[in-house]
Amino acid sequence: MYTNDFDYYRADSVGEAVELLGDHDGAELVAGAHGLLPRMKTGDESPPALVDIGQLNGLDAIESSDGGSISVGALATHAEIADSEIVREHAAALADAASELGDPPVRNGGTIGGNLAHGDPRSDPPAALLALEGSLEVRGSDGERTIDAAELFEGPFETAVADDEIVTAVRIPTDDDAVSGYRKRRDPLSGYAMVGVGVWLRTDDETIEAARVAVTGATTTPARLSGVEDELEGSAVSEETITAAAAEAGTALDADAFVSDVQASAEYREHLLTIDTERALYDVLDVGQ
Repeated sequence: MYTNDFDYYRADSVGEAVELLGDHDGAELVAGAHGLLPRMKTGDESPPALVDIGQLNGLDAIESSDGGSISVGALATHAEIADSEIVREHAAALADAASELGDPPVRNGGTIGGNLAHGDPRSDPPAALLALEGSLEVRGSDGERTIDAAELFEGPFETAVADDEIVTAVRIPTDDDAVSGYRKRRDPLSGYAMVGVGVWLRTDDETIEAARVAVTGATTTPARLSGVEDELEGSAVSEETITAAAAEAGTALDADAFVSDVQASAEYREHLLTIDTERALYDVLDVGQ
């Protein structure tokens, strides 16, 4: 399959990229291009122009900050994130998600900023970002702003990143008393997440003090699982707590939230979400199994 005709521009700076987006209505950014180009080939997207930011300097750094957070540059590849000691130590869920995403060419070429801005509901990083309560730093014609993960995902392939904005970094708050992880059930045909669960928990070894759990793949839009979180918070670290919490995985979601396709019905995905939420919780808690 071939894409429709489009104009191509290479930006030499973030500012120039913003100007090019403003000058060319409907233009799309491209860096790793592993999300956009396949959809262009299938006709799902047909932008009249592409603005290449893949060669911009300084947008691939992964750093700890003095303010209790880590910053992951928008052009950091999934392979770099998966291999980063900083991310593995402070945001293991994101490292897990990056290591599970696609295949080696995609992990080595795809970038975190483009992945999150693209808003693919089957992708792995969204669940990790939601569980970690991260945010995106973006720059557009009106200047810079921050988009919290809770406000980012608006629908399938729809995010709060405006048409003239560029993601410059992903910021993740750190907590030395917290653990996190991501578990994926891979679609055997596409390699995307049929069900993906991101977990972040803060415990004192006996009690779960705070919890954030999120899903991707199973639902039309990545989402927090508030029913699971409510069941976990204030409960003992135990097998009984995990079982009870996982049973709440689909309770706070709308009836039409689950994806139904040739691979699995909505009802089956909801069933799988309960199973995979339980397994994801066991992955990060030192109990049982």
